Amino acid sequence: MPRVPIMQGGMGVGISLSKLASAVANAGGIGIISGTGISVDEMRTHIRRAKNLVKDAGYIGVNVLFAMNDFAEKMKAALEEKVDFIISGAGISRDMYAWGKQAGIPVISIVSSAKLARISERLGAAAVVVEGFEAGGHLGTERPMLDILPEVVEAVSIPVIAAGGIMTGDDIAKAIGMGASGVQMGTRFVASEECDAPLAFKKKYVDARKEDTVLVKTTVGLQGRAIINNFTKLISGPDKLKIAKCHDCLKNCSYRFCTLDSLLVSVGGDVDNGLVFAGARVGEIKEILPVQKIIDNLTIEYGLAVKNA
Repeated sequence: MPRVPIMQGGMGVGISLSKLASAVANAGGIGIISGTGISVDEMRTHIRRAKNLVKDAGYIGVNVLFAMNDFAEKMKAALEEKVDFIISGAGISRDMYAWGKQAGIPVISIVSSAKLARISERLGAAAVVVEGFEAGGHLGTERPMLDILPEVVEAVSIPVIAAGGIMTGDDIAKAIGMGASGVQMGTRFVASEECDAPLAFKKKYVDARKEDTVLVKTTVGLQGRAIINNFTKLISGPDKLKIAKCHDCLKNCSYRFCTLDSLLVSVGGDVDNGLVFAGARVGEIKEILPVQKIIDNLTIEYGLAVKNA
């Protein structure tokens, strides 16, 4: 078991790689490398690098998106690299649980309803992450996490991890008090010194106000929460954007613009003309801190919340 009940969200493209994942694991949480938008070889390199950087018995997982064409290849490569677990969202495949079982590696599903949680458990999921409407990136529901969480806890007997809108130790205490085994946090870790994103990307988080996020319909076919910029204004209109290059990365794509390319643009440092995904509470982040400091702060806040409950 990790020392703290915090799993860092797997954020693509290039936001959570070996540097962030290993820092979270070393601070007592669970680090996740996002396999989205990088090659299989790059993913293998980051897994190996993270494992080398992790002291003691820190945990490293990999997030692979079911909606991507290279899902099976990435998943098999992650299993070969003997990661501690695999987490998958944007769809469910029966195969992924079977492959995990064969390799003796737990597979965790990201779900947004009790029904999906039950299906995941039946198919062999080791745990489920319940992601609510407050999350950053692609969303599977319009309901707040605290509404869905008790339903999922009741529906399954496997561990339930709460995600979406978790920002403070108080939030962690609330989720655990409702039956969650732990929480997943993405947005807070972007504004960390060790996050793999460029400084311009992190600054976008620190500068964002409460009203600065917007829901955009991406080519994956889901709504995604992003920080308002020039790009979100462009794609909120009905026009199809001119795509410089199609990466042919999705199993199903609307081809209205390229979601992967727009994420690569922002991670390349142009945070006005690419997608900058962020959670609904990004406006509460005021500074970029070391991962250890973030986790220390959360631990103190959690302790106070439990004491005052």
